[in-house]
Amino acid sequence: MTQTHATAAERLAALREILAQDGLDGFILPRGDEHLGEYVAPYAERLAWLTGFTGSAGVAIVLADTAAVFSDGRYVLQLASQVDGDSYQRLHMIRQPPETWLAETVATSTPGRDARIGYDPWLLSTDAVARYSKPGIELVPMTANPVDAVWTDRPAPPMAEALPHPIAFAGQSAQDKRHEIAGLLQDAGEDSVVLSDPASIAWAFNIRGRDVDFTPMALGFALLNADETATLFMAPEKLPPATRDWLGNGVQLRPVSEIGAALAELSGRRVRVDPSGAAAWFGQTLRAAGATVSAAPDPCLLPKARKNAVEQQGSRDAHHRDGLALCRFLHWLSENGVGQSETELATRLDSFRQMDPTYRGESFPAISGTGPNGAIIHYRADSATARRLQRNEVYLIDSGGQYPDGTTDVTRTVWSGPAPAPAQVRDHVTRVAQGHIALARARFPAGVHGGRLDAFARAALWQAGLDYDHGTGHGIGSYLSVHEGPCGISATARPIPIEAGMILSDEPGYYLPGAYGIRLENLLLVRPSELGGDTRFLEFDTLTLAPFDRAVIEPALLAPAETDWIDRYHARVLAELGPDLDQPARDWLTRACAPL
Repeated sequence: MTQTHATAAERLAALREILAQDGLDGFILPRGDEHLGEYVAPYAERLAWLTGFTGSAGVAIVLADTAAVFSDGRYVLQLASQVDGDSYQRLHMIRQPPETWLAETVATSTPGRDARIGYDPWLLSTDAVARYSKPGIELVPMTANPVDAVWTDRPAPPMAEALPHPIAFAGQSAQDKRHEIAGLLQDAGEDSVVLSDPASIAWAFNIRGRDVDFTPMALGFALLNADETATLFMAPEKLPPATRDWLGNGVQLRPVSEIGAALAELSGRRVRVDPSGAAAWFGQTLRAAGATVSAAPDPCLLPKARKNAVEQQGSRDAHHRDGLALCRFLHWLSENGVGQSETELATRLDSFRQMDPTYRGESFPAISGTGPNGAIIHYRADSATARRLQRNEVYLIDSGGQYPDGTTDVTRTVWSGPAPAPAQVRDHVTRVAQGHIALARARFPAGVHGGRLDAFARAALWQAGLDYDHGTGHGIGSYLSVHEGPCGISATARPIPIEAGMILSDEPGYYLPGAYGIRLENLLLVRPSELGGDTRFLEFDTLTLAPFDRAVIEPALLAPAETDWIDRYHARVLAELGPDLDQPARDWLTRACAPL
């Protein structure tokens, strides 16, 4: 066996050899890093290195004589194309949960004794460990990740500088934020909270970074205390003098290597740790030190999700500039798109965004799918898979931008022409549009969570026996992660009420394998509704500004209120963006926004 372990089979065999040496029957490898985030730096892409799967959600379970890779509905086709079927089973993690598969599999592979299954306590949350803790399984926390022993050319962790996030964009000082969090800790009778989510740290300290592609975060950890003091654990070379001055005297700075010692100093204290968002290592280390662990959500999640007035206006401003870029791209696409490759199309859209001097980069890798590739929900074009846009086919472009005043995420589905779109395409797109409109127009009582709104976006598809295998909406950060908790809109959304100030996506879709994919996405700001009565209601205000392709909408299928919504939306897009476009793009936008 070569030391480079070039193939998936060789890498799997090398890992099994390590596990056997450690007396283990298997190993659980989730996709993620010690911060349990969606977007990770290359050094933490262990799942991709081992299995070839590059999706943002997944887990591998390796046993002595079998192995499986799991992901959700967004990545079913990607699993099939990237993961070696001879080495791994490729499974849907919702329909066949990995913890259930593991328990059922070891029941037959290790009869008469508990199977010793290793895991990295930096990569699984406390809740995840509990899910895998089933009869017949002995979970073994490992001091070193065994994948690292065989991944000989693993990249080094990133060391980009952490930079101040000015109050002009943040809208609230870091001191005021930490005062708010300290009050929450005092009310709960807690002395401290561990922050392991870099987005929470970015929000609480008003800093941003460049450690992770697409998400402006600086990797590190923090302790916030009920007396309003704080400790930030971050590599010293990532904290230039300007950032140290920005953080102020109320923040103690320590290297990440000292976090274990810092937790040991909390003996006898009551410390909050998020059981689903923080690595199990924190709770295990605190308990060993004699601290009391309070299992409760990260207290930054809700305040971070509730955008203040400055952040709300910043998002509007960012969406205005992003809308100009998207309109320039769609105008160019209408004249030059046919014959361009999927990667060329995504690059061209990014070049239009780069015309804005405040643009900081994509908020995620653009999903640029022509024809059948659009049916791969989280498709990412590369030199091996990229198609060229043909005449008379569907093109799906899902993209977003990072700006200091806001984060964007928008999807449009376009017909390349010149022939009219087929009736089936128009029917499918129109049903998706009806779902999008139903959610955008929704008014709902305060206290409602996203699971109760999900069906709004699916009803029109359900009437035709159609559906889509992903959530309808996710939260959006403020110059932070394009996927932000704790609220979302899906059948499996956590029962956390949607609140005014939150920004959520509205993105129903439909995917016909081998033919095309459809998704229509805007971002929505939650605001109080003017509905009267004793019950307080909320509603959505659309932030995204870009026309829908009229060529794939069938007006005859729309109810009058739906037609009116599209016409009003398009009139707003034209009024707000038209004056800032050059004449050719403005003329195109005028046609694109004509009443249905």
